[in-house]
Amino acid sequence: MGDTVLYEREGRIATITYNRPEALNAINAELRQDLNDAWRTFREDDEAWVGIVTGAGRAFSAGADVRGFGKPADKGTFWEVPSLTSLESGMEVWKPTIAAVNGYALGFGCTLVAACDFVIASERAQFGFPEVRLGVPTIQGAIRMPKRVSWQHAMELLLIGERVDAARAKEMGLVWKITPHEELMAEAHRLAERLLLSAPLAVRATKEVAHRGQEFDFMNAVRFGETMRKVAGATADAKSGPEAYRAKRPPVWEGR
Repeated sequence: MGDTVLYEREGRIATITYNRPEALNAINAELRQDLNDAWRTFREDDEAWVGIVTGAGRAFSAGADVRGFGKPADKGTFWEVPSLTSLESGMEVWKPTIAAVNGYALGFGCTLVAACDFVIASERAQFGFPEVRLGVPTIQGAIRMPKRVSWQHAMELLLIGERVDAARAKEMGLVWKITPHEELMAEAHRLAERLLLSAPLAVRATKEVAHRGQEFDFMNAVRFGETMRKVAGATADAKSGPEAYRAKRPPVWEGR
């Protein structure tokens, strides 16, 4: 991946950072491609079990680089990057993900927030979808937000186009926890460490069932879940976990 997104791994925790601080991490074609590459790297990195995404500077991401709005797709815009190659647009990543929102999370940046499992916000964070005030419809955000918050809260974000602060976003249910700005990454890492106490393959199977189960009718969701239970039950971790419990010692997960 290029310089517009950083991928760093410390132990089992990977951190993905938007890295265009001079542009408030606005998303152009280069950054979107780099971001997609970073998520693909995380998904395929067997040593990375939990992912944190944040932004460099004073923004998480200000959304699409507006210099590309109203222009044909070219190498200066992110519209040309195919959908389903990004987490925002449907890339399937079953490892747990944490958005550590340090500032503006707007437009496509807010869509990424909605795609993450946990959202920890700095007291300075702001969220919103300004597209409608530029004459542009919100697509992925419009699909994700009603599944994340109530209908009226989703419509407030999507149709009015105003920013909301961290407190309002928490009231809506978009944000899980608000923290002082200086403690944001430490809080995200504390949550990641808590997630690492759980068996990674069981976590991924549970997340996939939770996600796909919303799309199935109840009986098919149960059938899919029971299939995933058998798959996860055949792993080495599924054997070592009960052994550790009986021996009254912490399990040592191997991710296999």
